[in-house]
Amino acid sequence: MALASPFAEVPQAPPDPILGITEAYLADPNPGKVNLGVGVYLDETGKVPILKCVAEAQRRWIGREDSKGYLPIDGVKTFNRHVQRLILGPESPAIADGRAVTVQSLGGTGALRVGAELLKRFLPGRTVWVSTPSWENHRALFEAAGHTVNQYPYYDPRSHDLDFAEMAGRIGQLPEQSVVLLHACCHNPSGVDPTHEQWLKLCDIVRDRGLIPFFDFAYQGLGDGLDEDAFAVRAFVEAGIPCLIANSFSKSFSVYRERVGGLTVVTASRDEAGRVLSQLKRVVRASVSNPPSFGAQVVATVLDDPELATMWRDELTAMRHRIRKMRSLFVKTLRDQGVSQDFGFIERQKGMFSFLGLPVEAVRRLRAEFSVYAVDSSRICVAAMNEGNVERVCEAIKAVAP
Repeated sequence: MALASPFAEVPQAPPDPILGITEAYLADPNPGKVNLGVGVYLDETGKVPILKCVAEAQRRWIGREDSKGYLPIDGVKTFNRHVQRLILGPESPAIADGRAVTVQSLGGTGALRVGAELLKRFLPGRTVWVSTPSWENHRALFEAAGHTVNQYPYYDPRSHDLDFAEMAGRIGQLPEQSVVLLHACCHNPSGVDPTHEQWLKLCDIVRDRGLIPFFDFAYQGLGDGLDEDAFAVRAFVEAGIPCLIANSFSKSFSVYRERVGGLTVVTASRDEAGRVLSQLKRVVRASVSNPPSFGAQVVATVLDDPELATMWRDELTAMRHRIRKMRSLFVKTLRDQGVSQDFGFIERQKGMFSFLGLPVEAVRRLRAEFSVYAVDSSRICVAAMNEGNVERVCEAIKAVAP
């Protein structure tokens, strides 16, 4: 007699809202289909590019790698050093004073989870607050680590802009030591960021309320520039506010499958930093034991070589400029085709994503009738458009726009 399966009553999980769109796109036989639900940067040919600096760094690393032994629990030392310099600035007092510690992670997602686990162990009961809306995996990550997750106001769909008054007002009412998740730049999914003045006001609120800022910094360099996009993080650190920063190289180096990221914690003292690092290592040890080598070594090889680093900055600049170009071309094409709805807000926004502001029924018509795939919320990846598909996208939007 066969034993009853312990998994017999496991229910079917709902499909991931973004991966489900990609699956439907892949199954669509229409040769003119367009996937705007994808969350990656695509070049003008519609492919995820391999950057020239990455290709050269891979060649160099493979040529000199002489061991397949484990990495340290906190990862590649050179990589971690460059992470801190990129996000905090090479002259940061937090680095010079030894107040910042970094562990290599499995992409930005892994960095968020490691940080969530650290907070749960040492600050149990603190509620995590995320923006409305936010990347859909934020809630899942923190809830999986045992946190209660609430939302603060952020995006106003009527103005297609930041509702700063509501955002600041709600954050200013949070209990002491609440965790506030902040998108450092290129807000996903809205493409709307606070101004420098607004960031400084938020900095004052967070410091005065004794809150814990946790920055998701996945898009450095794709907004206004590497240093410009780090404004918020550096402002908080310079104000003496301890914080956590999860960063990713998936987008900026186009190394999605390599899962390269880092979690940096900025503390109040060198001694405190050492104790925090020891506990971060315990979190990593109990989850993945230690991180993989290849992707981090490639990034470190690029950033450690002046020639390759310059090549990377140039390639990243070209990516950023292409996204801006597509924002402008998209808006212009819609106007040229006579679409009455004003989409000019998309040209003002930053990064890879924006909301179209279309009702869900219109978005579903885009998919069903025109093979133009977007998430039900109408979030699109602007970086998935190119000169070869933008007219088709705009024609479809014209047909469904109310």
